[in-house]
Amino acid sequence: MVFNGLFPAIKKLVQNGLPTFGTCAGMVLLSQPESFDMIDATVVRNGFGRQQQSFEEDLAIQGLDGPFHAVFIRAPYLTNVGSDVKVLAKIDDQVVAATKDNVLATAFHPELTPDSRLHKYFIENFVHQTV
Repeated sequence: MVFNGLFPAIKKLVQNGLPTFGTCAGMVLLSQPESFDMIDATVVRNGFGRQQQSFEEDLAIQGLDGPFHAVFIRAPYLTNVGSDVKVLAKIDDQVVAATKDNVLATAFHPELTPDSRLHKYFIENFVHQTV
């Protein structure tokens, strides 16, 4: 984004309400003050470890019926989450899915599974509300 000069325009769109779903590195961008600064939390990059510590886990996610099979690849997590952030899923004390205003952020990759419930959740709760 920076190399192609897109970062300022994308940041402005997100901060002005564009529904945004950030996965893995997207969670980092949405959480860091020097990036989009949309989720009030401390992000821990590669929080669960490097490539060899990547893993899969069935998660209980608020708003979804039944467990969601999540794929974590060099995944971040959130700590020190602000009171205006809605936590959707945790592993122990590490926040792995959260929302605030127009953004949804996950530490895992829902696009790597055949389960489309989280994408449907995003469309129904973020995109349809802005149309």
